[in-house]
Amino acid sequence: MALSDRIPYQAIVDRPKLKLPNGKRMAVWVCVNIEEWRIEGPMPRMVLSPPMGQPLLPDVPNWSWHEYGMRAGVWRQFKALTDRNIRATVAINGNVCNSYPRVASFAKDAGWEFMGHGFLQGPTHRLTYQKETIQRAVDAIADFVGEKPRSWESPGLTETEETLDFLRAAGIEYVADWVIDDLPQEISTPFGTITTVPYSVETNDITIYALQQHKSDEFLNRGMGQFDRLYEEAKDNARVMVISVHPYITGVPHRIKYLEALLDYVLEHDEAVFMTASEIGDWYTAEMANLKVI
Repeated sequence: MALSDRIPYQAIVDRPKLKLPNGKRMAVWVCVNIEEWRIEGPMPRMVLSPPMGQPLLPDVPNWSWHEYGMRAGVWRQFKALTDRNIRATVAINGNVCNSYPRVASFAKDAGWEFMGHGFLQGPTHRLTYQKETIQRAVDAIADFVGEKPRSWESPGLTETEETLDFLRAAGIEYVADWVIDDLPQEISTPFGTITTVPYSVETNDITIYALQQHKSDEFLNRGMGQFDRLYEEAKDNARVMVISVHPYITGVPHRIKYLEALLDYVLEHDEAVFMTASEIGDWYTAEMANLKVI
């Protein structure tokens, strides 16, 4: 069976009518991607191309570009969220708990959700021992937080045909890799159902800035456009939106105000609510169970 065959096609106009708690109609979750890039290897992403086309190791400028986020940028993002009493989801490499305990401790103390994001930053399909590496990431987060993560975002959203099975066997219930809909959807595995949490590559700060190289205000413009249409559609049925950010991208001085402005824009709408990834997954699971009972 092809992997896509495990995800039945559903037209969003045919989806069951779902209701969010407390009369809200739209859920927004903030995903702060906290990653570890090892200076010994090639960088997962570059802001400066290799001089004269000759790759360098160690790649000091591109490693430093990311490292700035872990030392300075992430604290701007943390402040933007805590000042607004928003409980975020951190998609975190498991080894960040060991290598950057100051960063991981802040998220833990703030009571944010820890979402698995691999052990170190790198493509899932290049892992020699994928099942063991997933379990290693789950265990590292569990040891640090005191409970296993329930949600997962693969680095770069990369998977193989076995990834969902390995994740579900490791106790993961919700996955953000599948940008197929504005509502969650169930995917079958031999170990039980795993449920998607709506994510986006179009409004992700990596896409907007690192790949498409837009001006600093594009994150706000695109985020507001995304929110406005989903909020309008949510009059008919619930909708979910993600705000996905990286410390070295929207945590820099010339962009942080646009993240703050987008958060404020969402807060201005009474029928929108900030939730974590697993809270959205739990809500969807309960709603679908209620519909089956009825």
